[in-house]
Amino acid sequence: MSNVATRFAPSPTGALHIGGVRTALFCWLYSKNKKGTFHLRIEDTDKERSRDEYKIQIIKSLKWIGVEHDGELYIQSTKINDHISVANELLKNGHAYKCYCSTEEIEDQKKRARQKKLPYTYNRKCREFNESNAPKNIKPVVRFKSKIEGSSILRDLVQGDVEIENIIIEDFIILRNDGTPTYNLSATVDDYQMKMSHIIRGDDHKINTFKQMQIYLSMNWDLPFFAHIPLIHTLEGKKLSKRDNASTLDDYSKIGIMPDALRNYLLRLGWSYKDKEIFTLEESIEHFNLEGIGKSPSKLDMSRILSMNEHYIKNISENELYDQLVKYCEQFKEKIKTDKEAKIKSSLTFLKNKAKTLEDIYNNSKYIIFDEVAFNQEDLKLIDNKAKKIISEFANKTKELKNLIKENLEPLVSELIKSHETNFKGVGQPLRVALTGSRFGPGVYDIIISLGKEEVLKRLNKVIN
Repeated sequence: MSNVATRFAPSPTGALHIGGVRTALFCWLYSKNKKGTFHLRIEDTDKERSRDEYKIQIIKSLKWIGVEHDGELYIQSTKINDHISVANELLKNGHAYKCYCSTEEIEDQKKRARQKKLPYTYNRKCREFNESNAPKNIKPVVRFKSKIEGSSILRDLVQGDVEIENIIIEDFIILRNDGTPTYNLSATVDDYQMKMSHIIRGDDHKINTFKQMQIYLSMNWDLPFFAHIPLIHTLEGKKLSKRDNASTLDDYSKIGIMPDALRNYLLRLGWSYKDKEIFTLEESIEHFNLEGIGKSPSKLDMSRILSMNEHYIKNISENELYDQLVKYCEQFKEKIKTDKEAKIKSSLTFLKNKAKTLEDIYNNSKYIIFDEVAFNQEDLKLIDNKAKKIISEFANKTKELKNLIKENLEPLVSELIKSHETNFKGVGQPLRVALTGSRFGPGVYDIIISLGKEEVLKRLNKVIN
C-alpha cells in the first residue's frame, strides 16, 4: 500500500479557474499512479468572500472532468483551533513573537518601500521586544520568527533545487490581531494533520513554500515533497486570470466541450509522454509522472481545445455521443424528447460533420429536435417566387417517390436545375431554408432523408402556402 497522499486546496471565493483544474488533475493523477489517495480541502477561512455556491461549483467541476476525492471533504474553517494551538506552541518555543506595531506604522513602512521602489518587508522591530513593555491599547499580531542567517534549499520535484537567502523571507504574520490564523499557518498545519506526502501546486506558491518549510522545521515535523507547476498563460504570454474569457470549466461546458477532451487537453498542457497526444483515462493514470512536467509556462490555446474536442466527437461511438448531447441539452438548451432519439442517433454520422463542439451538433440537429421550423428572417427572404416554384415542383415529384434515398433524389434535383436554368445552390438553398429555417446546416439530401417523406412534404407545403 502506497503512502502517497496529495491534495487540492481551493478557496470558495469564485468559480474554479482552469489553472486550478489542471493542478487538481495533476495531483489526482500522481496519487492514482502511485496507488495513493487524493484529498479535497476547501480553504474557507476568508469568511467575507467564501460562498457555498462556489464550494458546490468546485466539487461539481472536478467531478465533471473525472477528478473525485478520496475520503471526506476537508473543511479548513473547522480546524481553526488546531491552527491557533500550533501558533501558541511556536510562541512558546521562541519561533514566533507578538508584534505591537500599529497599522499606521506598517502603512508608513509600506509607503517608504514604495517610494524607494522596493518590495515591502516588515522591519522586525518587535522581534526582540520585551513583553512587559507591551502597550495596552494595541491588539498584537503574531509573527513567525524567520531565519535571518544562511540560505534555504527547496528540493523541487519539477523545478529542481531552488536556493534563496533566508534574509529575504520576512517575519510573516501567522495570527491576525483578531486571533484568526493566516494562510501560511493554516495550510501548513492542515497538510501536516492530513498526512500529505506531496504538495503539488502552481509555482506562484514558491515563496509560500519557503515560509511553510520553516514552520515544519520549527515544529520538528517531517517535510513533505514539493512540486511547483509552471502557470498557464494566455496566447499573448500574460498570466491567465479569472477575468479572462474561458477561464472556468463552465465556460467550456456551456459551448459543448466534452469532459474527456478537456481533461486530455489539460493533461498535455505542460506535460508530455513520448510523442503521445491522445490518452484514455487509464493511460493518463498509467503514464503520469512529475518528470514529464515542463519548467516553462504553458499557453492556453482555444483552437487546440476545439480540435481535441473535434477528435473526440469523430472518434467516440454514436451512442456515447448522443448521451453527451442529451446531457448538454438538458443543462444548457432544451431537453430532447425521447421520440427524437432514433432520428437523431441515425443522423449523427452527418450531424457531427465539421462539428467542433456539442453546441455545433445541437445547432445542426435543431430541425429534428423541434417540430416547428424557426425561420431566420434574413434567410426567409431567399424564398422568392422562383424559389417557391422550385419547392412546389420538388414537393409534387417527391410525393411520387417510394423511397427517399439519395439515388432517387439526385435525378430529381438535376431535372429542376436544368428546367429552371440554375445550379445546385439555386435548388438546394431554398429547400434547406424551407426544411430547417436556415441556409446553413447539413447537406440537403441528409436533411430530406433524416426527416422522412411525410415531414418533408408537411414543411414544404407550409412554405408554399
